[in-house]
Amino acid sequence: MLSKIEIRKRRAHSITRIRVSMVITGLLGFAAIGGAATRPTTVAEIALYQGPDREQILIEGAKKEGQLMFYNANTWMETVAREFEKKYPFVKVSIWRSEGRDLIKRVMEEYASGRFLADVLESSTGMELLYKRGFFQEHYSPEINAYADDVKAKGKTGVFYWANREIYIGLGFNTKTVSPADAPKSYKDLLDPKWKGRIAISGGSSGPRWVGHILNTMGHDYLEKLSRQDIKVQNIVPAALANLVISGEVPLSPTIFDSNMFTSKKMGAPVEWRPLEPVLTNVGSSGMTTKAPHPHAALLFLEYLHSKEGQQVVMKGGLSSPREDIGSVEQKFKKNYLEAHYSLEEFEKNYSEWEELMRRLFIRKR
Repeated sequence: MLSKIEIRKRRAHSITRIRVSMVITGLLGFAAIGGAATRPTTVAEIALYQGPDREQILIEGAKKEGQLMFYNANTWMETVAREFEKKYPFVKVSIWRSEGRDLIKRVMEEYASGRFLADVLESSTGMELLYKRGFFQEHYSPEINAYADDVKAKGKTGVFYWANREIYIGLGFNTKTVSPADAPKSYKDLLDPKWKGRIAISGGSSGPRWVGHILNTMGHDYLEKLSRQDIKVQNIVPAALANLVISGEVPLSPTIFDSNMFTSKKMGAPVEWRPLEPVLTNVGSSGMTTKAPHPHAALLFLEYLHSKEGQQVVMKGGLSSPREDIGSVEQKFKKNYLEAHYSLEEFEKNYSEWEELMRRLFIRKR
């Protein structure tokens, strides 16, 4: 028989074992609950998640979503989207493209009606307006550190939107109708009488911006003189105007994106592009919406677009990369970042004035 002392020792040992077992079980249970709680579920949680399984979560989520709606304002972005699909074939990218102001208007109308279609927005205009009105979801990406602070709308731990391309607006001309030796080399050269009736500029949102750029850099007197050159205003986006230059219907235009001429020339089109200094510069940025229907796919796409691989695809379209470690070809000309000179409210006010000035000088006059 066991003594009373031995019985007490055994009872104490059994109680200790039970308590240890309960503690371990509790810890395991807590860990399981904690693990489940940290797995992101909402758009905001997914967007800012930085766990070690982030990439796995994004890929698994994107496979379930299977699609992505991408609103953008640049023709080359479709090529980027198709290359993304090759890398992630389980995501189908649907694209809606228009000028920046039309894109912004569409998004605002959709949100007002409770229709949330867009996952990712990309534009060179209107991004700050959407940001201030709460349309952009702050998000994290390990690629963020490769971009300078002045091309990012930073949040507490991530960004709301960040630059993914830089393009330049200058002189595009058809070499069959205008020889490179004769083509204007400066804004003053556009005033030569031989160009009267042969110049066109883009309407839409690009036209007023270009008028504002010229007003700031060349002055009102220059614009008055230019208006006597019978300038045609084509109410189409710059890419469509570039096509008219390619066909020869428009001999030359000072409102042509360098990227449009770059890609067209590579395909054999008889075109050239040259900077007229200072060059009006567009910075295209992108971000995900607060109501993104496919948040995993949206983040996967933004990460690809801003990665070295994605930026190399961007550069193949003649666009420059704002990424600091990719080695873009330096553009050796003076640039004018028009929006950088104004607050959002000032820019909106001035834009309306430039739009009216364009109508008075180049449209109503005809």
